[in-house]
Amino acid sequence: MPYAKPWLSIDDQLGKLKGYGLAIADEAAARQFLLHINYYRFSGYGLAFEQSRHCFRAGASFELIRDSYEFDRSLRDLVTESLEIIELDLRTTVAHSFGRNAPFSHVDPGRFHHSFRHLEWLRKLHEEAGRSSELFVAHYKETYQGFPNLPIWMATEIMSFGGLSKMFHGMLRGDQKAISARYHLQPDTLGSWLHHLVYIRNLCAHHSRLWDRVWAIKPNLPAGRIWMEPFLPSNSRLFATLLIQNALMCQCPAEQPFLADWRVRVKRLITKSLPAVPNATLLMDLPDNWSDHPLWSS
Repeated sequence: MPYAKPWLSIDDQLGKLKGYGLAIADEAAARQFLLHINYYRFSGYGLAFEQSRHCFRAGASFELIRDSYEFDRSLRDLVTESLEIIELDLRTTVAHSFGRNAPFSHVDPGRFHHSFRHLEWLRKLHEEAGRSSELFVAHYKETYQGFPNLPIWMATEIMSFGGLSKMFHGMLRGDQKAISARYHLQPDTLGSWLHHLVYIRNLCAHHSRLWDRVWAIKPNLPAGRIWMEPFLPSNSRLFATLLIQNALMCQCPAEQPFLADWRVRVKRLITKSLPAVPNATLLMDLPDNWSDHPLWSS
């Protein structure tokens, strides 16, 4: 059907929220916040405070929803920090391992599975090389033949994280195993985790809500009871992602001081700033004593 909802002023937006039963203690501050944060972004954070659609629970307030937004922003920062560690390590591992074949082995479709859309992937990589402003790319272009093809150890530095994930999925099994060995994972598991983390990275890049979201792209979990209930309720919410990030960073010896500090900051945030809804831990899939999970505390 055609969209017919009208534009609403900020005061009308506040009136709409009050009509849904939301308490607003400081309307001036709420008005300024909605001038900064789009109503539809704010309303997404309000979902956890509703008892039914467009009907807020008793005690729900604009300020509590804003607190959940602030919690989610801090959480997203922590997830983004850890994604940087993981992504850089994966780029290096792919470059070092795949580069043993030959500096330009990634240009050869024979180095990939026959079903992989190699030409499409390579064209995208060429576009990224052409757009790159990195000095090492400019130097290569001026000095050597063959641009926009770059040696794999350069190419992995300028390809998108999504491109890196697609490359891994397209590799032959032997190359996948060599890369997965660093993380003590089976190739299918690492491939699934990469796909999931690209999705999470895109959510973070668009400042999307994380804390109570059900993942559209869920990671496959390894066999073993610590990846199952009651240790981990499911693979569809935040806790599974935190455990995956922790597990991958555990295999990066150079970043162990960061990892130890990151775990402390994640626990502190969740302990002190959890959104004020009765089922907050369920919405994150956090079991009781989640910080004692064998994968988290190891």
